[in-house]
Amino acid sequence: MGLGVALVLPACKTVTQTSAWVSRNPNAVGGYDPAHDLGSLFHDVQMAHLFADSKTFVDARPLEAPAPLRARYDAEKGAADFDLKVFVNRWFTQPMPAATVPGSTSTTGMEQHIRDLWPLLTRAADSTDARSSLIPMPKPYVVPGGRFREVYYWDSYFTMLGLIDSKRTDLVGNMLDNFANLISTVGHIPNGNRTYYLGRSQPPYFAAMVGLYATATDTTQALKYLDAMEAEYAFWMDGAAVLAPGEANRRAVRMRDGALLNRYWDDRPEPRPESYREDYLLGESLPDAKRAPLYRNIRAAAESGWDFSSRWMRDTTDLRTLETTDLAPIDLNSLLYHTERTIAAFRRVRNAAGDSLIAVKFDAAAAARQKALMAAAWDAKSGFFYDVRWKTGERVTDRPTMAAAAPLYFGLASAEQGKAVAARLERDFLRPGGFVTTLIRSGQQWDAPNGWPPLQWIGMEGVRRYGRADLADMARDRWLTLNRRTYAAVGKMTEKYDVLDLTRPAGGGEYPTQDGFGWTNGVALALARMGEVR
Repeated sequence: MGLGVALVLPACKTVTQTSAWVSRNPNAVGGYDPAHDLGSLFHDVQMAHLFADSKTFVDARPLEAPAPLRARYDAEKGAADFDLKVFVNRWFTQPMPAATVPGSTSTTGMEQHIRDLWPLLTRAADSTDARSSLIPMPKPYVVPGGRFREVYYWDSYFTMLGLIDSKRTDLVGNMLDNFANLISTVGHIPNGNRTYYLGRSQPPYFAAMVGLYATATDTTQALKYLDAMEAEYAFWMDGAAVLAPGEANRRAVRMRDGALLNRYWDDRPEPRPESYREDYLLGESLPDAKRAPLYRNIRAAAESGWDFSSRWMRDTTDLRTLETTDLAPIDLNSLLYHTERTIAAFRRVRNAAGDSLIAVKFDAAAAARQKALMAAAWDAKSGFFYDVRWKTGERVTDRPTMAAAAPLYFGLASAEQGKAVAARLERDFLRPGGFVTTLIRSGQQWDAPNGWPPLQWIGMEGVRRYGRADLADMARDRWLTLNRRTYAAVGKMTEKYDVLDLTRPAGGGEYPTQDGFGWTNGVALALARMGEVR
């Protein structure tokens, strides 16, 4: 593992420094940071709950530059007849939804409905706007829909499954170009292309996206993303080479036995601007000294994509007990293993001077990660993979989740492990509508009774890879039946579904269930096509 890390450090030092700098200075990428640029106006608006969704205000566009707008607010707010809502309506343009999603018609089936949505969910290349929190993308891209008016990192992998099925590899290529551009300008792929997301990334699916594109087109067309894959890998491994056992730096952690793994993180220990009121009020319920760690853990959970879940909570009834940064997640490390293997493979395909040696080093890094992860995360007694408290090596066996399918999907598990995990998924996680995310009802959206499209795909294709096509097909049929039933009832594709009670819409979380919906569309099309082939 040391060789694999040393390989990227000399080239990545500038990249990681740039990433940290931009995360503190969002204007460097052409936008404004409302939480910091608007001063007390931002706090007052969010705490006044003028908008049902805290994200609305951070996506709104001020009609004049932040500095004079702050001064105007400070001068006017003391007046007896001052009305904050009137002020905001006067000086801000509220954002529009990504698209008006049409409902079903008697002649439109689910698959055709999804294909008809692609143009509505596609944004044209952005122009730079110094008064927008949007980080401009040079080429068209697909957004999830509803409140999600920008691209989202890990969503896009699952959306691409459907774009490829729809013969839209051109749009997949455009999105990869945009992500590569973010890596080169920001130093990583943020959660989404908004300045308020710059402190964090999301599950690193970029290499997996490149693999999809290579399979759908050819490897030579995908080779141009090799440098971006290595730069993103460097971001995740920042500081790893100098860690002593039991230490961490940003996203890299070294276990007590010296093994190197990764965790989720965020560079900004403060309330999320897009959920400011919720985070601020939660922080206010704790002593001052505990607020920054809470905010860090909230944001790290957001980087995981599982925001929020009992998976990250020591007390599954109390969000204040998040321990995200103390965990080495099984799915994150499976993804980085896949990234290491993909970089090695692409180096061999390119076969330029020095590529074969570098490929060997990345393969060694992958092998070392696989060995470390299997030793740390596999519990032979229960036959399942778990997240690990990296400081102590303790497995979080009291909170099993669908993340255990990731080592199967990315091929880390042994045949025996794959068989055991598949049996556990079938026994405990397969429900009437597909795979349930966790076995705990906490009220958080990434818990029971909800099922999520990305975890359906990872679970189904993971067990299929280990010889359980019967289980994969059973889960597929249940999930698609639920998708079709919901579509027939409401004419929508939603971001998540209740897989226990098929008569109820999914719930939980900080916002209403959204429709659209990028990754639901992608997974549904890919699964429907697989059913036709079989």
